[in-house]
Amino acid sequence: MPENLPKDFIRQIIHQDSLGDPSCMTVTRFPPEPNGYLHLGHAKSICLNFGVAAENNGITFLRFDDTNPTKEDEIFVESIKRDVTWLGFDWGKKLTHASDYFDRFYLAAVSLIEKDLAYVDESEPEEIKRLRGTLTKPGVNSPYRDRSVEENLTIFEQMRDGEFADGKMILRAKIDMASPNMNLRDPAIYRIRHHQHQRTGDNWCIYPMYDFAHALSDAFEGITYSLCTLEFEDHRPLYDWFIRQVETKHRPRQIEFSRLNLAYSLTSKRKLNDLIEKGVVEGWDDPRLVTIAGMKRRGYPPAAILDFCQRIGVTKKDNIIEMGVLENCVRENLGNTSERRMGVLKPLKITISNYDKDQVEYLEAQNHPNFPDLGTRQMPFCRELYIERSDFLEDAPRKFFRLKPGGEVRLRYAYIIRCDEVIKNSSGEVIELICSFDPDTKSGSGKSDKKVKGTIHWVSAQHSVTSKVHLYDRLFKIPNPASSDNIELSINPQSLEIVQAELEASFAEESTPKVFQLERNGYFCIDNTDGKKRFNRIVTLRDSWAKIEKQALNS
Repeated sequence: MPENLPKDFIRQIIHQDSLGDPSCMTVTRFPPEPNGYLHLGHAKSICLNFGVAAENNGITFLRFDDTNPTKEDEIFVESIKRDVTWLGFDWGKKLTHASDYFDRFYLAAVSLIEKDLAYVDESEPEEIKRLRGTLTKPGVNSPYRDRSVEENLTIFEQMRDGEFADGKMILRAKIDMASPNMNLRDPAIYRIRHHQHQRTGDNWCIYPMYDFAHALSDAFEGITYSLCTLEFEDHRPLYDWFIRQVETKHRPRQIEFSRLNLAYSLTSKRKLNDLIEKGVVEGWDDPRLVTIAGMKRRGYPPAAILDFCQRIGVTKKDNIIEMGVLENCVRENLGNTSERRMGVLKPLKITISNYDKDQVEYLEAQNHPNFPDLGTRQMPFCRELYIERSDFLEDAPRKFFRLKPGGEVRLRYAYIIRCDEVIKNSSGEVIELICSFDPDTKSGSGKSDKKVKGTIHWVSAQHSVTSKVHLYDRLFKIPNPASSDNIELSINPQSLEIVQAELEASFAEESTPKVFQLERNGYFCIDNTDGKKRFNRIVTLRDSWAKIEKQALNS
């Protein structure tokens, strides 16, 4: 394969087409239905559609498929626009809605009736389903299929004028009830919905079906490549049939690719909405969800999501991507951009007995170990400190190099201390450690060559900022929760832990970075979504699920 040939098959197709017709502009579209928030699968589609157009000096339409007013809301429209913009894409003046074309859809349906290629069916829904047949049994013509053109035109106009109740009848395309492709067995084109539309109000009480509206919208907008996921592959003959029979000027080409399946996550809008309504998650922007709003609130950088979409590529093969791939993209992005801070998530108090109780010393700490240009900060050090509870073990194994009775450890940027006494409450719980420090071991002083194997982080108890920290983990405990009969039973009970943490004094300053690494604890961000300042863990420093995930996906 030549080095300059695009990597994925869609880009190769577009490349070959451009060789045959260099003047042909690449026009794509991202057509979400405004009935929920966008998720990571949509991000893949956004990157693909906007990406291939930009690479070929083309344009991309952001088109809202607003043909079902019973489920759609302007709130979702605005959220989708925010998400696409946040990811870094710009549709310019190419913002459209399927509802922009309601008049043209209606005229197109009339033209099909006039060609005797569509008819009004008054059969009950169950009867229509029965007559369609099965995958192994051909369908049977509806008793209304042979209505005259004149009668169909009259009834369809009456449908348009609101003379019939919801579900009373539908308009169907007249194609082939014996086709092996079920989608060609006289599919519905229009149904009756007496429901106010968010944009057109009460102007319409009949609404086009997705396959009909989507194909014609593509044609009306001059889309050259209609890129969609594999479940629409069997719909392609119907897509082409509508465009051919309506005789539009443009003939878009539909190309299918595999959808994004991410382990330990859920993207079904219906199932997500169910979890939201039951209070299992906070809302569409819950940081445990892979909705774009949820990932944004959790602190995922848009660049990491774009990197992830590029890494997984575009193929025709369905597979499940490991969650670790996404998390590693986040770690790699944040590793070089996030300043370091210190914070203790589960505090254990230590008192340094030989340190003056009235003394406060300010120690210099690096904001990033690899980028000196990010500067330093001053950390107050005093007699009473907090360390991470997990950094002390009373009955420690031989290779435990953190703090233990009689053991020594270095406090980062500070001194070497020794644990002299363990204080417990009446329940036997360790509540405080009495330690001593060696004043000659101050970091960077060069006074002592004494070395210890362990270094731990700390904060000044006197100056620390007490904060609520949300520790997020994967929402589900099984790789494919969508396959579960009861999704709620698949919820990971440790997906959210809220702790009262002690953070270093710099967090009281306005200049505190919005995204940062708490040393040894992971990457975090400041979240003010609900009007109250809290901290969210974006991702841990290491992938603790890697082995579990690989075993689960291979089982």
